[in-house]
Amino acid sequence: MNILIKNGRMIDPANQCDAIQDIYIAEGKIAGIAQAPAGFSANQTIDATGLIVAPGLVDLSTRLREPGLEYKATLTSELQAAVAGGVTSVACLPDTEPTLDEPGLVEMLKYRAKTLNLAHVYPLGALTTQLQGKTLTEMYELTQAGCVGFTQADQPIIDTQVLWRAFEYAITFGYTLFLRAEDSFLAKDGVAHDGEVASRLGLKGIPSAAESLALATILRIASETNAKLHICRLSTAEGVALVRNAKKQGVSVTADVSIQHLHLTELDIGYFNTFAHLRPPLRTQRDLEALCEGVKDGTIDAICSDHTPVDDDDKILPFAESEIGATGLELLLPLSLKWADAYQIPVSTIIQRISTSPANIMGIPAGRLSVGDAADIVIFDSKTFTKIDANKLKSMGKNTPFLNLELPGQVEYTFVEGQARFSRL
Repeated sequence: MNILIKNGRMIDPANQCDAIQDIYIAEGKIAGIAQAPAGFSANQTIDATGLIVAPGLVDLSTRLREPGLEYKATLTSELQAAVAGGVTSVACLPDTEPTLDEPGLVEMLKYRAKTLNLAHVYPLGALTTQLQGKTLTEMYELTQAGCVGFTQADQPIIDTQVLWRAFEYAITFGYTLFLRAEDSFLAKDGVAHDGEVASRLGLKGIPSAAESLALATILRIASETNAKLHICRLSTAEGVALVRNAKKQGVSVTADVSIQHLHLTELDIGYFNTFAHLRPPLRTQRDLEALCEGVKDGTIDAICSDHTPVDDDDKILPFAESEIGATGLELLLPLSLKWADAYQIPVSTIIQRISTSPANIMGIPAGRLSVGDAADIVIFDSKTFTKIDANKLKSMGKNTPFLNLELPGQVEYTFVEGQARFSRL
């Protein structure tokens, strides 16, 4: 099907384009920009006047809950949520049941995702068997099955010798390690930032040092081995400073932050609001400002949704017993636009942080609008506000601290390989 998207404001950070351009799509690919290819005849024309046309969003941290946790969410529901939010590619975490530590499981997930024909799914394989931090998985075989990197999700590797071997293996084969820094002993049983709010509410705290101490170790090993490292979901001012310094020293490191941590602090726990029970925990205003500055100056390369759909019953428990996480795929774009407006950040920079840069980190062919590329495109209205209504979310997880807020950024169309996988019309 040939499609013409005309009169839209095309924002493509990869090609440094921010201009009114027409885009021509044929056979699932971008066939022309600004000028129609020879013999092109459109079967469908979309007038994008007043709208932004950008590369489909790429999310670095998504829990799809399959296999094994379908009562929380299904692959179908969460990929529908992805395209409704303009997300065309997702990196899924391996903390499923069973864990994604065997090639057969990865191949099954990839096949299921392909048959659904919604967003692209790029699995992150388990770095150690069962995420137990003891024995490295067969990373080569997992890569052959479709993994784009390796992670422990939220499970630490306590044995630094195992961690060192993982880095050495990764550098040998060119793999990227996706690690979240947290000292398991300092964080043990913690449910909130170790500060005034946690003390007032009687909650066990997780100190900022839990992140910075673990991060210092990870960065030192990365420096020694020269492996490609991605730090997942930074949460502290000290963590931002450590990554900034490591980059200056030439360490091959990138980093991301969840969109929730650019908007919320420990104060948003309020009176035991379990929707604000996140990992890493919400930190202080000082930390939030440091994270924002890190995104602005490029220390933090990407913003992720940290999408974690949770069953309602698991969120109505007492705060310390409630399940961790917030749904985020459908909120990544509007929350990013709201943040950009508050800090006077150009929309092109935001698109870079939630599309181009995440694609580069994963090493996938996405996050850009070039002739010959797959037509993974989002068209959205940055000026229209939408109320976040639990009943209208496509995700099975309705757990977000942003319910009932009005946010900018209404997705009109999401194209995946030239097919409209979501349309507001």
